[in-house]
Parts: sequence; structure tokens; C-alpha cells
Amino acid sequence: MIPMVDLKTQYHALKQEIDTAVLDALESTQFILGPNVTNLEKETAAYLGSPHAIGVASGTDALHLAVLAAGIKPGDEVITTPFTFIATAEAICYAGATPVFVDVDPQSFNIVPELIEQAITARTKAVIPVHLFGQPADLAAIADICQRHKLTLIEDCAQSFGAAFSGKMTGSIGAFGCFSFFPSKNLGGYGDGGLVTTATAEGAEILKMLRNHGSKVRYHHDVIGFNSRLDDLQAAILRVKLRHIDRFNQERRRVAHRYSEGLKDVVTVPFEDGKGLHVYHQYTLLSDRRDQIMAALTEQQIACAIYYPIPLHQQKVFAAQCQGLALPVTESIAARCLSLPIYPEMVNEQVDQVIAAIRGALS
Repeated sequence: MIPMVDLKTQYHALKQEIDTAVLDALESTQFILGPNVTNLEKETAAYLGSPHAIGVASGTDALHLAVLAAGIKPGDEVITTPFTFIATAEAICYAGATPVFVDVDPQSFNIVPELIEQAITARTKAVIPVHLFGQPADLAAIADICQRHKLTLIEDCAQSFGAAFSGKMTGSIGAFGCFSFFPSKNLGGYGDGGLVTTATAEGAEILKMLRNHGSKVRYHHDVIGFNSRLDDLQAAILRVKLRHIDRFNQERRRVAHRYSEGLKDVVTVPFEDGKGLHVYHQYTLLSDRRDQIMAALTEQQIACAIYYPIPLHQQKVFAAQCQGLALPVTESIAARCLSLPIYPEMVNEQVDQVIAAIRGALS
């Protein structure tokens, strides 16, 4: 059997480092906003090239708190992609604002800058591009649009830890960068966790208040906040894994490029635009014969998944808002996309087995 991700193999490879870090955290008994959280924030900020990084309870909370810190309010509009996990749009809705969906690029699967500009109204206050599957969105064009129209750029980096655009890490270009430490992510914990990067001390202060019940000083509450603190045990694990993230991402790229070389003549393989470093959180191909491929993989006990089968503008929760909205590129991708197993510990023989199964299904 070949799984989508193999967390056990990675744990055993790092077992001594992780076990020591966790036991040290347990011994310290500083479980809430403890030293591991503080040090992880410093270490991730340095790695990402961002002045500030604030640990929070999940990737969804990272987006939610960033939206609030950006001053998004009820009645505002935020432009984003329909081809993503729902958390991107949920965060906008939590603030009482409206997500405005525009179509994506057929090669990168990321939001199209020109369509962002066409969708701007007097109510538009921010743009949230998603660096989908580890492929950076066109941040140069999007940042230019946001600057000209005085919009806040919030990067959804849930799938792109370690990815870069024009030499800068994702999460270091917008006003805020939002990361997820869900276990299957490139940098994943052993539970939920998230992080927000921001360029300004003011933004960092607001985020720290929001994650801790609106409080800067204990029992003094300046705003209505949330209980969204990153767990110190998760931070201890993440600090260990952060030391290995570049190697993990290089290994993901090895797997991805081997897939692409073996499949490029039978399916549409992922696109790399040369502007950014793709870190392949998912390896997602396109094929009109997706069902045949899935059946063959399942028969050979090879995992696969569809991310995402129903675009956000077609979800029931947005039915009233998006009635009659057609986003043909997104809809075409959703009907043909398929993600294959990919993780740093995947050996070439496993990759070749997946390739052979797909080629056999399409022969």
C-alpha cells in the first residue's frame, strides 16, 4: 500500500529529536504561550524573512485573525479564489464580510491578477490569494494591484511553507501571511496549529491580543478576542521539524519531478512558472480519464484524492450569493484534477509504481 502521506516514517526518522523536545516541554510545565512558542515565532520569522510571526491555534484561525487585524468589517468585500479549502472563505465570513470569487489560471490553478482588478468595487478592502498546492501565486502582479487600489494583501500560505516568489518566501510579501501546521502540511505538527506573519509591530500587537482573549495585560481586555494560542508541545515538535524543512521540500520536489517525467505524455502535469519555488504540498495532475486512473490506483492499493471536487462558488453555503456565477476554468479543473501520494520519505520505487499504474490505466 502507498498512502497519501506517511507521518509514521517521518516520526521514526526524527524520533530522538522529537521525543527529547516533547519531554523537555513536559518537564518545563510551561504549556500555554511557553518558551517553545516564543522561540518558534522567532525562528519562523527569521526563516521566512518576516519581522513578526505569531503562533495561533490553527490555519483557519490564522486567516480569521489576519482578516480581523486588517480591519475587515461587515459589509466589506474580500476577493479570493474559489479553488481552495473552505477555510479561506470562512475567515472572510467570520468577520461579516463577503468573499468575492474570481477564476483561476488553467496552469497554476491560482487566482488570476487581471480578474482581481476587474472585480474591485467600492466595498473591496482586501485580496486573499492562495498559494495552492505549494505553487506561489503571482505576488508581483497582485501586490501591485493591492498597492494601486489601497487594498490589504493577505497571503494564504497554508500549503506553501518554504515556497518562494522571486527570492522572497511566501508569507513575507503581503501585509499578513497565514500558515497551517496541520499534520499533513509541509511543516506539520501532531495536531492543529497555525501562524501569522506580519510586517508591522502594530499588526503583531493586534494579533497577539486577538489570540489571547483581547488581552495584552492579564485580566485587562482591550478588544473582544479569541482563545487561539498555539500549544507549546506543538511548538516544540515544529521547532524540530523546522530544522529539516528545506530537505523535506527538496525531497517533495524530487518526487514531483519524477512523477512529471514519467507522466507528462499521458496527463497534464503540474506547472512551474519559474518565478517561484513550488514546494508540492500536493502533486495534482489533470486528466479527462480521472475515474479510470482512480480505479486503477485503488485496485493496486495506492491512495489518491480529489482536491477539490466542489469549488467554493458551487457550495451550498454560498448558493444564494453565487447564483448564476460561472467560473469555467475552476469548474474544468475541479472535474479533472487528481492528487497523487507525495511526501519526503517516498522512495523512487514507490513513485515508479504509481507511474506504472497510471500508464497502465491509460494504455
